[in-house]
Amino acid sequence: MNFEKMKEFMDRLTAWIIPGNSVSVCVNNEEVFKYQSGYADLENKIPMTEDKMLNIYSCSKVATVVAALQLYERGFFLLDDPLYDFIPEYKDMYIKTPEGRLEKASNPITLRHLFTMTSGLTYNLGSQHIKNLLAKDKNAGTLQIIKAFAREPISFEPGEKWQYSASHDVLAAVVEVISQKKFRDYVKENIFEPLGMKNSLYHNDTVRSKMAEQYTYVNSTVTDIVKLQSASENTGGGFIKKIEKSVSHVLTPEYDSGGAGITTTVGDYSKFVSALANGGIGQSGEQILSSHTIDLLRTPQVNIEELNGKGKSWKQLKGYDYGLGVRTLARKGESGTTGNVGEFGWGGAAGATVLVDPSENVSVFYAHHMLNPQEEYYQPRLRNVLYACLK
Repeated sequence: MNFEKMKEFMDRLTAWIIPGNSVSVCVNNEEVFKYQSGYADLENKIPMTEDKMLNIYSCSKVATVVAALQLYERGFFLLDDPLYDFIPEYKDMYIKTPEGRLEKASNPITLRHLFTMTSGLTYNLGSQHIKNLLAKDKNAGTLQIIKAFAREPISFEPGEKWQYSASHDVLAAVVEVISQKKFRDYVKENIFEPLGMKNSLYHNDTVRSKMAEQYTYVNSTVTDIVKLQSASENTGGGFIKKIEKSVSHVLTPEYDSGGAGITTTVGDYSKFVSALANGGIGQSGEQILSSHTIDLLRTPQVNIEELNGKGKSWKQLKGYDYGLGVRTLARKGESGTTGNVGEFGWGGAAGATVLVDPSENVSVFYAHHMLNPQEEYYQPRLRNVLYACLK
């Protein structure tokens, strides 16, 4: 293995528009390469270091689906169980048609729909019903907010299409209902602590002095972080702007965002990612998930273009299907990647990326800290560079 190409790629990104980045590569549960490039504080020229904490946004989703699948392994639910069995407020859902009419959904939202982003739910966590709740209770918790979210209409019949949404925030609330614990506590006790992840947490207000500065790349009128993640919006010149270190989807001090809530270091979250590449077994020997369940996690469930139409998938997902909360490589030729079929992972709105390849016991956790992260540029290139370094 020779990681000179990875080092050069990291440096090229930070010479471009990425303020600073960090990566950890593990093979057979051993870290074989780590590197940081650029700046944690661009204005003051403070270098990026491995101890800097970062908001990983939607890479949190990978931990959420693993947390839920731990309960699946214990027999608490089946994938096709209706969501209303756990949160009754989701029993009668209404679809908002393109004409603005409300029509009752024929089918219930199931847990499979939550895992696979086919629930019909939106990502509108600023909906009026949630606003009304927060006006009364600024410390509303996860389950309270998710119950309020149930009053919003869905976009289509559950299972009919793929739509990136707050489905995994709802899944976090299901974990709370089943476990009778706050979601943050469940994840800490069942993932973070067994894997020795001492620098990973929900709600970053106590660690902001340890964090890299957070930026956004401004070159369009788009400000929604989900839209900026799904398409690079890099249509010309722009500028890098320092922003607050908070995460907009963490709605209150008691709302544990399953979709975007984790703040961590690259080395710490890499322990979790590495476990997924090694049959669910961490570097300390603790097993957080069965290898059979990981195989289910990465089995294609949804072909996005078949559901939504040709060209309706994110460009960085070309050749990938969607499994239980992760992209999973299904058509290597179409993707143009040098990776192996079954490689899986996901990305985050500020540039974090999970890559797991159980066939070679290889994992990568990469991150930068800039909204409008340029996923369609760096993600496929990062994968190709990785495999060139391995052999």
